[in-house]
Order: sequence, then structure tokens, then C-alpha cells
Amino acid sequence: MRQHKILPVASAALALTLAATACGDEGPGGGGADELRLGYFPNVTHAPAVVGVEDGTLDEALGDVDLNTQTFNAGPDAINALFSGEVDATFIGPNPAVNGWSQSGGALNIIAGSTSQGAGLVVDEGIEEVEDLPGSTLSTPQLGNTQDVALRWFARDQGWDVDTEGGGDLSVVPQENADIVNAFGAGEIDGAWVPEPHLSRLLVELEGELLVDEADLWPETDGEFVTTHLIVDAEFLEENPEAVEDLLRGHVETVEGVNDDPEAAQGSTIAHLESLSGGDLSPEVIASAFDNVTFTVDPVAPSLQGGADHAEAVDLLDPVDLEGIYALDPLNAILAEQGQEEVEGL
Repeated sequence: MRQHKILPVASAALALTLAATACGDEGPGGGGADELRLGYFPNVTHAPAVVGVEDGTLDEALGDVDLNTQTFNAGPDAINALFSGEVDATFIGPNPAVNGWSQSGGALNIIAGSTSQGAGLVVDEGIEEVEDLPGSTLSTPQLGNTQDVALRWFARDQGWDVDTEGGGDLSVVPQENADIVNAFGAGEIDGAWVPEPHLSRLLVELEGELLVDEADLWPETDGEFVTTHLIVDAEFLEENPEAVEDLLRGHVETVEGVNDDPEAAQGSTIAHLESLSGGDLSPEVIASAFDNVTFTVDPVAPSLQGGADHAEAVDLLDPVDLEGIYALDPLNAILAEQGQEEVEGL
């Protein structure tokens, strides 16, 4: 979280004078940003970011504003980076965004959707049905991230007790996605609730079984649920609306391109993820992962509220009012220009 230091009176006065001068020269969005620092995860559920960076679409859309990027393993790390000033915007899952909104008093905004679906619980051959899960050890990418909340909510719905120390009817052990794959292959865990492409890696490479497809847990939205959306620091949005609009234009273009030519998008995804990890990703894994997700700029807002309710129920979030979390006017203006259907928030 940002730390606000108390300045001496003279220094504070000087800071105010400089701020007023800067505002007079540029004004809100008056070309002030010379760079935009963007976060994303090396996951297929972040494919619009992965492809947009790999193909240069986002960089080109930003024009004279330099695009600098940083990758994260899971949402809480990305939120910390946003509020410490390391990034200005990031692709992220719903639960960390809600938690960040709550803890910061509204210092971020969701400006677009990115991905729906693409997560679930994969188990080894020793677990054949849900009733076999008690006593097992399962992993998630990070305590409090979107998949972690999903698993803990699922366990609660089954009537099982699960704590944050790895105890209870299930032992939930958060660890990084790459470590999850290795641990599953070594037989150190019985399963994991993970996003793509790690879900497909467990299925295709390690012959796991998909016990729970998270889409089945969202009947009220016909199986759609936000896996990834694009958020921005609220202050950056206020001060640099043109840069944010350009980022959104690149994002809309990328999502359209991914949907129009999924094979090309899969190739770009493989190339980019391999450049980040140094490992080899099979086309079969990426194709499977793409089949499990929907790429859309619609933030699937009702599922955000549902996810917040789930996080609250498993004691990972205090009650929170989400009014104002969405700032969709810039996106809807772009969609209207292109003759596309506008999207809705809460």
C-alpha cells in the first residue's frame, strides 16, 4: 500500500506549488504520462495481455507513451505493485482487485474485462469424486488469490472446514503455479485449483482428471465468470485519461484479434510464455487451454459481486461496498465508436 509521509511545512508548501504549476501546464490528461507500466501474469487467462505485448499491439496503441511491463504469479503481488507505484495498470483476477479496492478505499478502478472461465480443480487418479477429497492436500497459486478463494468457497459449500494454515478437512497449500505442476507430477499434492495453462498442463502432460470445472459453479451467469480483468490506479486514470484510453484501444483490438485468429494467438502465446520461462509449452496444452476460456472485454460484473461474497464467507475479505469500482465509460465510448455493444458494471 502507498505510504503517505508527513512533510515539514516548507516542503509541503513547495510540493503544493509544484503540483499546482504542473496542473496548470498539463491539466488532467494533458499528455502528462510518458510511460505506462503494465502488469500481467504468464497465464493463458491473461492471453490478451500476453498476445498484446508479444505482437506489439499495446505498444503501438500507446503511441509516444512508452510501455513497460512486469509479470506476476498471482493477484496479491500485483495489487501490492499497483499501490507501491511499481505499475500503473495490471491484468488481474477479481478477488485481489476487490480486496485492493476495499483496503485502499477505492484507489483502483476496473476499466475492462479480459477473460472469462479457464479454471478448475484437477486431481490425481486416487480421487474419483468430490466425496474423496477430505484428507487430501490441494494447492492454489496464492493465499487470497481468485483460485484460492474458489477452492475455499467450494470446500465451505461442501460443509468442510479449511483454515489458512493448511489444516482442516482439506490441507490447502498455496504455491506458485510452476511449483504446483512440479509438486503434482512428483505426487506431493493430490490436486490443485489453477488457471490455464496450468490446468491443461496437469491434464495433458500429467494425466490428471478435472474434478470440478469452475464454470459449473456459476449457473446464475450461464457459466460465465470473470477470471481476468484490467484495472488501473485511480489517480493515474484521473491524471492520464488519454493514455488509459489508448491502452484500452489496444486491448479491444487484441481481444478481437485473439478471437478472430485463435491459432495465431496461440502461437504468440507460446512464444511469449517460453521467452519468460525458458521452458517449452506444447501446442496441445495451449490449444486445450484456449478451448477452456472465453476472451471478452465484458467484465461479467455480476460474478465480481459473487466472488466478493465468497471471499467474505471464507474470511478472506471484510464486507465491502463495490459501488464505483467500475470505470467503464472510456471502454464503452470506444465500443460505441466501433458499433459494438456496450458493457455494464454493477
